[in-house]
Amino acid sequence: MNKNLKHIVLLLIVIIAINYISSTIYKRFDLTQDSRYTLSEATLNIISNVESPIEIDIFLDGNDFPSEFRRLQNETQQLLEEFSAKNKNIIFKFIDPLENETNRDQNIQALTQRGLTPMQLSVQENGKASQAIIFPWALASYNGITVSIPLIKNKIGASQQELVSGSVQHLEYAFADGFSKLTQPKHLKIAILKGNGQLKDQYIADFAKKLGEYYYLAKFTLDSVASNPQKTLKDLETFDLIINAKPTEAFTEEEKLVLDQYTMNGGKSLWLIDAIAIEKDSLMNDSGSNFAVGRDLNLTDFLFKYGVRINPIIVSDLYSSRIMLATGSGNDTQFLPLQWTYSPLAAANPNHPITNNLNLVKFDFANQIDTLKNNVNKTILLQTSKFTRLEGVPKEISLEKATQKPDPSLYNKGNQNLAVLLEGKFTSVYNNRIKPFKISEEKSNSIATKMIVIADGDVIKNEIDRNGPLALDFDRSSNQTVGNKEFLLNAVNYLLDDDGLINIRTKEIAVSFLDHEKIAKEKTKWQLLNIVLPLVLLAIFGFAFNYFRKKKYMA
Repeated sequence: MNKNLKHIVLLLIVIIAINYISSTIYKRFDLTQDSRYTLSEATLNIISNVESPIEIDIFLDGNDFPSEFRRLQNETQQLLEEFSAKNKNIIFKFIDPLENETNRDQNIQALTQRGLTPMQLSVQENGKASQAIIFPWALASYNGITVSIPLIKNKIGASQQELVSGSVQHLEYAFADGFSKLTQPKHLKIAILKGNGQLKDQYIADFAKKLGEYYYLAKFTLDSVASNPQKTLKDLETFDLIINAKPTEAFTEEEKLVLDQYTMNGGKSLWLIDAIAIEKDSLMNDSGSNFAVGRDLNLTDFLFKYGVRINPIIVSDLYSSRIMLATGSGNDTQFLPLQWTYSPLAAANPNHPITNNLNLVKFDFANQIDTLKNNVNKTILLQTSKFTRLEGVPKEISLEKATQKPDPSLYNKGNQNLAVLLEGKFTSVYNNRIKPFKISEEKSNSIATKMIVIADGDVIKNEIDRNGPLALDFDRSSNQTVGNKEFLLNAVNYLLDDDGLINIRTKEIAVSFLDHEKIAKEKTKWQLLNIVLPLVLLAIFGFAFNYFRKKKYMA
């Protein structure tokens, strides 16, 4: 008896000890194949700095969601639970802004005014189709500051299931990016180059506004090179990145040397260059046409030395956006969106963090980029489709082409490069050459640095209407979202990334969905299988049991 009592007491002590240890030690295990609930190092670094509550409102609640978006809802909740498990200051709740019918319209208007645009969905459940409105957004507040976090990644031509798959993959980056804006002060500086006919402020306003959420921005002109090139270089080197957005006037040798030495000292740069002079607006005249001619910016040798060449050739692509043209006259005038092969929709490289899971990027009169052999690593970021045509200049461009059906046999030049990332140690353009002015600390080879070259300045150009600049990521002609703003922001983040946040974009998450068409078609069969079959098996078992029981005992 004493021995049994000892065993019971020992067992109780062990149970109490296990409970105490488990209450003090907390550990979660991610057993998923794609490690979807394992937060990246960059994310952990960001949320470790959260010392006061971040309150997050997620507008993904409601009963009318299609099953695909309920999946997004669940994945969002599980991810935020991971955030909260790592830092208790991260607090979240799900809200249905459309729950109350009396203030439904007011809520829609209030959220839309904050930039949280609603999304209309086609719901197919039980073989029936209907419409639903959701707000795929979250608002995160920290120390009196609020940022909006998009939960949906739009993509041209994607189904609802594909949208959700891409959005689930993007969730960690979306929240980590939002938390970063709330908790980490800006410290890096970007120079927007001026003085060589670059785009005016109103045409880069939308992207500059977005960029200003992350970095300090300032205009920088190279005009002072003529009088004091050494000081100009020194001032330029205080910036971490330069953006050269569609220059239209040639660069002098002095200006090129300043830009070259900026690169040699490790400066990062984003180049948006047009080698052809032609604008869509210039076609809106009585003849509906204009001539495209080459544009000499005196940068050919400059970029050639670094490893790329932008050719004065127009890339025309069958996979393209549209152009709005007026047809008819007087009261019968109508604006129709017509295919415009001079506005390629470029596909992204899925294997790089800048362009992974990126929507199509719209170009206008894009040029062709060749990559050249040197010691610099080159990555193609954006390409046309394989159905392309190359058109030399000078060439007359006419709006009449939009009204004609293109001949597919002429579009046979294959994929064309439109954006290239260069990384490594660059050799100076002026190595073993006579310099236009003396530099006190001249460098012939750079430290490790990066630059991105895009063969079209219009990628960064937003449209303008009577109310001001329009969103860069929306194409009015095709009434679709495009990836221009996200691509450029990712490009800048990658060039300046000092915390690895951009690398979260490469995280691959596999999301499986049910086939609704198959469910509706085979619904009756599976209902019978799941309800009738067990009853039949139970009846067979009962009859068999009674039969053998009677046989046994009657014998």
